[in-house]
Amino acid sequence: MTGEQIIFLLTALFTLGSGVMVVTSRNLIHAALWLVSALFGVAVTYALLDAAFLAVVQVVVYIGAIAILFIFAVMLTRKDMRDQGPQMNTNWWFGALLSVLVFGGLFFLLQGWSGLSRTASPIPPGFDSISELGNALISPDAYVLPFEVASVLLVAALIGAVYVAFNPRSGDTRK
Repeated sequence: MTGEQIIFLLTALFTLGSGVMVVTSRNLIHAALWLVSALFGVAVTYALLDAAFLAVVQVVVYIGAIAILFIFAVMLTRKDMRDQGPQMNTNWWFGALLSVLVFGGLFFLLQGWSGLSRTASPIPPGFDSISELGNALISPDAYVLPFEVASVLLVAALIGAVYVAFNPRSGDTRK
């Protein structure tokens, strides 16, 4: 086993453990911090795959913006950060059974696939992945339509958020 494989396995275990802690933590701030560590594990995985641009985007956008925004939103809107309700509902066994069945089905389907044992071809020297990504995002033959649809959806969400923020509540008599 090479050093890179050991680092990958340690990163995968760290990311998986952080993901489990996100959903099992009782304190919302602790769950958000575990989310930051899980997202950092994903960034390390991108770096191991020589996808430096995606690793930086993962750190800047997800850790730097979304997770910190979530932490601020939780801190500003809640007085009690501890969840007082039950941690599991009565049908937890159904979700556990379903996840075991899905994992078993994926294992069965991927068992004979030769792609699991192959390694990727090395990146040719002089290959600029960032310019290729930029060309793919603006090329009419590639991803320009999904990129534009996503931007329209984000603008619609922004307009909806502004409408909800400035819409007077039905029981509010303040002007």
